[in-house]
Amino acid sequence: MKVIIVGAGIGGLALALMLHKRGIECQVFESVRELKPLGVGINLLPHAAGELQQLGLLETLQDNAVATSALHYYNRFGQNIWQEARGLAAGYAVPQLSIHRGRLQLLLADAVRQRLGAGALQTGMAFESLEQDAQGVTAVFRNRSKGDSHEQVRGDVLVGADGIHSAVRKGFYPERDEFRFSGRILWRAVTYTQPFLDGRTMFMAGHQDQKFVAYPIMDEAAPQGMAAINWIAELSVPFDGREYTDWNRVVDKSVFAAEFQSWNWPWIDIPALIDGAPAIYEFPLVDKDPLPRWTHGKATLMGDAAHPLYPIGSNGSAQAILDARCLADRLLETVQKRHRNAEAALKEYEAERLPATTGIILRNRLNGPEQVMQLAHERAPEGFAHIHDVMPQEELEAISMRYKRAAGFDPSRLKPQA
Repeated sequence: MKVIIVGAGIGGLALALMLHKRGIECQVFESVRELKPLGVGINLLPHAAGELQQLGLLETLQDNAVATSALHYYNRFGQNIWQEARGLAAGYAVPQLSIHRGRLQLLLADAVRQRLGAGALQTGMAFESLEQDAQGVTAVFRNRSKGDSHEQVRGDVLVGADGIHSAVRKGFYPERDEFRFSGRILWRAVTYTQPFLDGRTMFMAGHQDQKFVAYPIMDEAAPQGMAAINWIAELSVPFDGREYTDWNRVVDKSVFAAEFQSWNWPWIDIPALIDGAPAIYEFPLVDKDPLPRWTHGKATLMGDAAHPLYPIGSNGSAQAILDARCLADRLLETVQKRHRNAEAALKEYEAERLPATTGIILRNRLNGPEQVMQLAHERAPEGFAHIHDVMPQEELEAISMRYKRAAGFDPSRLKPQA
């Protein structure tokens, strides 16, 4: 069996490594000519870190990340709403890792090249179209390194792992598959500054219409004694008629900074954090409605190509990695003849993962675990003496656990897998 993987993001590269581990041939095709460490920080949750541990990558990842110790929620006055241990401190077998997205991608790409061979990852190959017959699939790519010449690649299965702007998905759903803009904008950056709290804590503050998130990531360029703080500012904005599909646009802090001018608390100075960023990138908060199906014959989708969701709950990369694990297992069953054919394997994969990720898409639209901030704001918009005056401990715990179970990282149910 040969699997064609379209897209060398975190999900596509993880799938390649998992297929290789199971003895299944695959090749990854990426549209950009050169992979670069783009993006900002992400959190790799324990269920995803556990999958990468099975690939022998956890030690390398830990050397390039900060092991998150805790997650704190605050209101817009800096008053504590809820906090919980994370990673090893929360009883997981593996840590939660705060890491630069581009660094994680390059580490996975290096592992693919080392284990599968240099030819297993082809860059500058933009997906154009797909044809299927009884024997397999033929993918047509435009080779950007060879004058945009068209090349055909033959395989048994094709997986669209090409992200939120997926060309494979567009081929399946050319119409009525628009982005849904939430009415909120994210501004993301990294600032070198003094560590806050214990130096390994992630925090979120505010409410649905105004929020700030920050956590440290590994960065060798940080000056001695300083930390690289990845941060996200978020605001609800009035609709101005433009299409919010322009990701990663560089903007000036004046677009949003005034709204956070008073957010200076004893343990962190958010205006100074914003002022210290060398570059700020704008992201519209968008997702897409869940699809009725991902699988079309011998081709399927995974990751953001299948289920783009709001970056709430630190779950995007984790769900792509869980997709990869499930898909690799189902394809192995085909090789071992436990499935009649590859199409049956893809349908089994979809039957398991589509409902799970649909639930996360919908929960993230309701703010996922960040509901605690919104509820605290609605019940005590001018602050509180103690959070239990407005939200009992049992309610806080229930919101946290409900999301962990939905997203697949309830510590009581998460068991190491071989």
